[in-house]
Amino acid sequence: MNKNENAVVNSIPSEYRPLSAWAYFGYSILFAIPVLGFIFLIIYSFSAQNINRRSFARSYFCGLIIVLVLTLILVFTGALTAIITAITNSVGK
Repeated sequence: MNKNENAVVNSIPSEYRPLSAWAYFGYSILFAIPVLGFIFLIIYSFSAQNINRRSFARSYFCGLIIVLVLTLILVFTGALTAIITAITNSVGK
């Protein structure tokens, strides 16, 4: 970024400052850590320090809920067992 872009970004209040691509990458890695990541995910979902970080944490949390619901549907319908059995049978041949 050049001087003008830095001046514009620095003039934005801290709760509205955009996150860099590396910040999104780092938060994705942080949220992927099993227990600690979930704790940070909950904290950042309700934090008011940076709205962009809060929105990203909430969207990540919604993605986790969708994956959890789909997994539960597959488990209760027995489809997951059939998929795992088919994979193990194809590998064993």
